[in-house]
Amino acid sequence: MNPKTTPAAPAREGRPLPTLEDLARAAGVSRSTASRAINGGSRVSPAAQAAVDAAIAELGYIPNRAARSLVTRRAGSVALVIPEPDARVMDPYFAAVVTGVNQSLRDTDIQLVLLMSRAGDDSSRTLRYLRGGHVDGAIVVSHHRADGWVETLGSTGLPTVFIGRPWDRKSELPFVDLDNFEGGRLAARHLAGTGRTHLGTVAGPKDMTAAVDRLDGWLQGLKEAGLKPGPIVHGDFTTAGGAEAARKLFGQAPALDGVFAASDLMALGVVEAVRGAGKGVPEDVAVVGFDNHSIQAPNGMDLTTVAHPMVEIAKNAGQLLIRAIENTGEQLEPVIYPAELVVRGSSVM
Repeated sequence: MNPKTTPAAPAREGRPLPTLEDLARAAGVSRSTASRAINGGSRVSPAAQAAVDAAIAELGYIPNRAARSLVTRRAGSVALVIPEPDARVMDPYFAAVVTGVNQSLRDTDIQLVLLMSRAGDDSSRTLRYLRGGHVDGAIVVSHHRADGWVETLGSTGLPTVFIGRPWDRKSELPFVDLDNFEGGRLAARHLAGTGRTHLGTVAGPKDMTAAVDRLDGWLQGLKEAGLKPGPIVHGDFTTAGGAEAARKLFGQAPALDGVFAASDLMALGVVEAVRGAGKGVPEDVAVVGFDNHSIQAPNGMDLTTVAHPMVEIAKNAGQLLIRAIENTGEQLEPVIYPAELVVRGSSVM
């Protein structure tokens, strides 16, 4: 290195962008060293790396991503695959997912690509994109049983991480999830512990593992509390769907004094239905949700809910994917967060 080398002038309007040769000259290193420093090479001294980083900032150097991909054999991007209709993506759940994944990529040069795959779409189009070398890996969230194609991603060799348990329990694909079974169990035991004895649930969609696990946990909690299972109506994780399901619940069992909804948005719909029937929450009907989105029912009531740390879960999924990309063949174990009940005004007076 020659620290006295005069750096090349920064690119200005009307001048060509600085080249790799300009960068190497400004940093006082060889072209090959500059290239390795840009591409994260391990054979670069700390001093050389610092000099190249300083020269990049000074010159406004922009690496040629196409050329870089030829060297690294990487696209420099990962996909977030959401097999959901557009309306569902307005759910705060997905905002938390995007936030968490972005946090995991913050200290990298990896870009995030969002892929929507709605019901009825031609899944082969998405698969062709994922297999076509456009991304280095994929994170799949909110998948349904009918989305069997997403579980074939692992067999293509594309590093893939699920947010939420895959349907195939024998699958070796890594995933990050909450203990949804325990969350449902906690909700049942809490409502029983407040003295409620006629309990029903607005469960989530039957074709999603999270909803199935929450319902199974709810039924187990009722059994442990010595209560018979009450009516079950499935919703779609939306407020409107929760309200419609709740009206069906009360149509089947008007004496219900407690309801567990498998998402906070559906819990808001339950509160709406209870009040629409001329009853009060929690004095007549206690309500428990799931997700802890920090949303309030009308009149400012806070929801009792099961905490679902989605930002942290999504961040962990992103970190797992980076690991899978950088360590091909490493067997990554599932990460399951413990469930925690947050008691608020919708279930206790």
